[in-house]
Amino acid sequence: MCLGVPGEVVSIDKSSTPPIAKVKIGGLVKETLLAIDEEVVPGDFVIVHAGVVISKVGKEEFEELIKLLKTVSGLGGEIEL
Repeated sequence: MCLGVPGEVVSIDKSSTPPIAKVKIGGLVKETLLAIDEEVVPGDFVIVHAGVVISKVGKEEFEELIKLLKTVSGLGGEIEL
């Protein structure tokens, strides 16, 4: 089973191909490959799978995904996502 996780873009380095985006996932900031055609800027919400940004989502969808992950994890509000 594959699972993409939601995160918030912190910064983007466009000097490489593909660009590298730093994405805040939970309490961690991870470097990811920005592999989508849509324009992404810091502050945008994205889905990351295996270190690759695979889609951009709106804030409402991001919040719903966080809520869903907290519910299925059984941790409720005990983890920061």
